[in-house]
Amino acid sequence: MHLARGMEIGHVFQLGRKYADVLGLQVLDENGKLVTVTMGSYGIGVTRILAAIAEETSDDKGLVWPREIAPFDVHVVATGRDDVAYDLAAGLVGQLEAAGSEVLYDDRPKVSPGVKFGDAELLGVPTIVIVGRGAADGVVELWDRRSGERTELPATELVERLAD
Repeated sequence: MHLARGMEIGHVFQLGRKYADVLGLQVLDENGKLVTVTMGSYGIGVTRILAAIAEETSDDKGLVWPREIAPFDVHVVATGRDDVAYDLAAGLVGQLEAAGSEVLYDDRPKVSPGVKFGDAELLGVPTIVIVGRGAADGVVELWDRRSGERTELPATELVERLAD
């Protein structure tokens, strides 16, 4: 089986009669005579499926996992030099997890926002929450990895918004 870009995800093993002869595997043919079977198998491996999905859903910046198989539901990225952003982000992570979301939290304090955003794009979690500039005012940015759309909203509305 091939995808549009030519990646092979399935494989066929044509075993012939080698193992059937050894095992004595026979069936009746249309004339009622015993004949040795011809064996083969077809398979699709999990790793091949994941590779195919990654290839089909990625863009020039990295992965863009479909929500159904993403390793995380939400990627929270804390930026800035103030503890305010990191405190707000940690609180939001706790709320999201309590609501049943799988959360990846980037709380690396000595990494620039640009590097964090680049890493977020590369990892491809479908929903990214940026806690940074607006943290002091209780505002976060919701980033849809697939569309690239970014929306500011009050942090108090985040969990409910993501539940929708």
